[in-house]
Amino acid sequence: MIGLYAAKIDHLPLIGQGKVRDIYAVDDEWLLIVTSDRLSAFDVVLPQPIPGKGEVLTRVTRFWLARTAHLIPNQLPQQGANAPALEELIPDPEQRAHIGERAMLVQRLRPLPVEAVVRGYLIGSGWKDYQREGAVCGIALPPDLVQAARLPEPIYTPATKAEVGAHDENIRFEQTQELLGDDLAAKVRDISLRLYKEAAAYAAARGIIIADTKFEFGLDHQGRLHLIDEVLTPDSSRFWPADAYRPGSSPPSFDKQFVRDYLESIQWDKRPPGPELPAEIIAQTAAKYAEAERRLTG
Repeated sequence: MIGLYAAKIDHLPLIGQGKVRDIYAVDDEWLLIVTSDRLSAFDVVLPQPIPGKGEVLTRVTRFWLARTAHLIPNQLPQQGANAPALEELIPDPEQRAHIGERAMLVQRLRPLPVEAVVRGYLIGSGWKDYQREGAVCGIALPPDLVQAARLPEPIYTPATKAEVGAHDENIRFEQTQELLGDDLAAKVRDISLRLYKEAAAYAAARGIIIADTKFEFGLDHQGRLHLIDEVLTPDSSRFWPADAYRPGSSPPSFDKQFVRDYLESIQWDKRPPGPELPAEIIAQTAAKYAEAERRLTG
C-alpha cells in the first residue's frame, strides 16, 4: 500500500499546509481538508508517509464529530447546508480514488490561537513539568505521583499553536484569558473537559485509555464556538491499551508514541530533517493506528 504524502489538487488554491493536513480553498464558505499520511514527531515531519494513516484519522474524526455534536457544533456541513459534493471538487476519478477517505469538506471558521489540551494521566511534557515543578501549567498536583499515574481529575493544560517546525509550548490558563478574553477562555476550557470525560468513558468500555488529547476550536461569523480540525485521533491523543497499563513507566500505545520511542532509541537530535524509518516501524505504526480505529469505532 502506497502512502499519500501530499494531495496536490492543482485546481484548488492551497491556502495552508500543516504537519499532516493540506487545506484547500473552495469558496468563501467552504474549505477542503485532506489529511495526508505524513507523520510528525517532536514537531518534525518525517520523510516517509504511514500508508492509510490519513484515512484512519479522517474516519475517526468523523466518528467523534458525530458522537459529540450534541455537546458543541462542529466544522462539518450542517443539515440543509448547500455544500458541494466531493465529486464536484475532485472531478478526476483517479485522483479521487488516490485520495480515498482522506478528504473532508468543512466550514470556513476562524481558528482560535490556542490548543486545548486535556490530561487524565501524567505523561509526556506534563510528566516533565511535574518532575521539575510538581505542577503542570501552574496546576499543582499531589506529591509522589509516578509516570503515567492517573490524575485525581482531568486537568486542562492549554498550549500555544506553533508553526510547522516549531514547538508548541504549555501555557497557563491565565494566558489563554489574555488571548481569548475571560468568557471565551472559560468556555473553551469547560467544553474541552466535558468532551474528554465523555470520550474517555466511551473508550474505556472498549479497552482504551485516553491518557490525554488536544482539541481545537473556531468561531463562525456570529461568534459561535465550533469544534474543528482532528478530534480524538491517534495523532492528537495518547491511546493506551487498558490491559497493558502499568503506572510507573510509559505504557504501550496505539498512537505515534511508538515512533517517538523508536526515535529516542536512535538518539536523533529532534531537528529536521527527520530520519528514515525502517519498514517494520512503518508497518507496525500503520497497524497500531488501524487497531485504534477498530476498537473505537468497530
